[in-house]
This record gives sequence, structure tokens and C-alpha cells, in this order.
Amino acid sequence: MKVAKDLEANFLAEMLKTAGLGKTSKTMGGGAGEEQFSSFLRQAQAEAMVEKGGIGLAQSLFEALKEHVDE
Repeated sequence: MKVAKDLEANFLAEMLKTAGLGKTSKTMGGGAGEEQFSSFLRQAQAEAMVEKGGIGLAQSLFEALKEHVDE
């Protein structure tokens, strides 16, 4: 289940990035440092979302993987 939750968190982090979360501001600072650390913020937020139930992707992945273990 941990692997499935990790996959869901990575998926959500990419979705948050696409949505613009953590995008550097043109008027306040910005730069390479802010851009690099914003990925850590997105990942932490995605992991928190998964721990609160996420979007159900982890459970679906877990069930699908569990079916293939017996084969």
C-alpha cells in the first residue's frame, strides 16, 4: 500500500505543478532557489492529500497490484 500511496502522491504533485501551485512570482523574488524548493512544497502537499484520503488512486492501484501478486 505504501508504494501505491507514493505513486498517488507523485501523480498529485505533478497535477499541482500543472495547476500552477508554487509558481514563482514575477513581482516578488523568484529565481532558481524558489523554483527548486517549490517542488518540495508541492510534494509535501500531495503527500498530505494522500494521507487524508487522496483521490482514491492509491486504493485502485493497490487492488490492481494485489491481483497480480497471486499470479
